[in-house]
Amino acid sequence: MQKTLGEFESLGASLLALTPQLAEHSRVMIKKHGLNYHLVMDPGNAYAAQLGLRFQVPPDLQVVYDGFGIDLPRYNGDDSWTLPVPARIVVDPGGVVRATDIDVDYTQRPEPGKTIADLKALG
Repeated sequence: MQKTLGEFESLGASLLALTPQLAEHSRVMIKKHGLNYHLVMDPGNAYAAQLGLRFQVPPDLQVVYDGFGIDLPRYNGDDSWTLPVPARIVVDPGGVVRATDIDVDYTQRPEPGKTIADLKALG
């Protein structure tokens, strides 16, 4: 997303990302990847849940995470073992959702090019 931020802004759009991660972990990610857009904290994925975009990490996958040294409860500050479903939502200036890209398969990330096309269609 960082690579396409300039194009988003040239179309009059703002970019923000919701994350269940604690601020201390988000700051590390912001610095490491040079992010210039807003990361908004969503403790416990509560807002993602309201949107129907939160999933429970199953116990077998929790073991895999542990094997890779990914301590999700520590990063997110809770023991829920939940993650947000990867999604992009285009909202017009009036607050109306105009486009979404959502896939419950977390390995399939929405492509920025589709979001740019959706933004251009608003013009």
